[in-house]
Amino acid sequence: MRYRRLGRTGLEVSEIGFGTWGVGADAWKGGTDSDSLAAMQRAIELGVNFIDTAIVYGSGHSEKLVGQIKREHPEVMIASKVNPANWEWPASDKTPADEAFSAAHVIARTEESLRNLGVEVIDVQQFHVWSDAWVGQGTWLEGIEQLKREGKIRFFGVSVNDAQPNSVLKLVESGQVDSVQVIYNIFDQAPEDKLFPACEQRDVGIIVRVPFDEGALTGKVTPDTVFEKGDFRADYFKDERKAEVWEAVHKIAADLDIPLERLPEIALRFCLVPDVVSTVIPGMRSIAHVESNVAAGDAGLLTPDQIEILRAHRWVHDWYH
Repeated sequence: MRYRRLGRTGLEVSEIGFGTWGVGADAWKGGTDSDSLAAMQRAIELGVNFIDTAIVYGSGHSEKLVGQIKREHPEVMIASKVNPANWEWPASDKTPADEAFSAAHVIARTEESLRNLGVEVIDVQQFHVWSDAWVGQGTWLEGIEQLKREGKIRFFGVSVNDAQPNSVLKLVESGQVDSVQVIYNIFDQAPEDKLFPACEQRDVGIIVRVPFDEGALTGKVTPDTVFEKGDFRADYFKDERKAEVWEAVHKIAADLDIPLERLPEIALRFCLVPDVVSTVIPGMRSIAHVESNVAAGDAGLLTPDQIEILRAHRWVHDWYH
């Protein structure tokens, strides 16, 4: 396992982190708490030292499971997230900042996360959505500064709206944010255009989420795949999308001259090409997922020829909205 600096925070985080949306949550079906705990345990054995969670994942259940692991491995760093008080995803520029993240809401939810996790401090506390209209507006910054003063959080980040990497540029330029979490993968390369250069200039850490495009880049979503009722992916891959994905991933494999089974490894390694990326946090709910993802990270960076080929597979498709 290799480690990178999370921007100006100075935290040395593993290149492969652990995403826990599917841990203790309802949006992804399958898996058990014991599976999740075993997966996190194995990840730490293999050098993972950064776990990303959120208070809304399973209404706090994910945080409680992460807290169990943290008690056994105090060296592990935790990032969590505060939900918007108005439950509006994605954030709207027309919404007043205090309707989503008033100081009182930010503090109260952070203190609830601290109780769920069973810790005294959260390494990186993030807002789960963001609008750049909120820079200089509302009381959210006062809440963050109070939490830092009281030693309840170490650093502040935001999780950028799905498929809207430019919606955080003003905040990055303000110098008020320590890290940014964003969707970035072979298909969604948009963060490279403006966000990555802005973060590099301001020494803001980058946490990459959704490296497999919700599973599309694993090569396991076929035209015949059926997701359980209530599974988030049933809507994400609705209608003809499964067939479109199947065609797209086969083109990638053909252009790289690799078997489709190697695509997940390539997808993870692609995310680590930009130096500004600090860590990639694939969702992992089994020991098998952990071992394959960590092995991909250990394989090192792609060759210039591979990178050039993958650049051509940029595919703009916002299936979240």
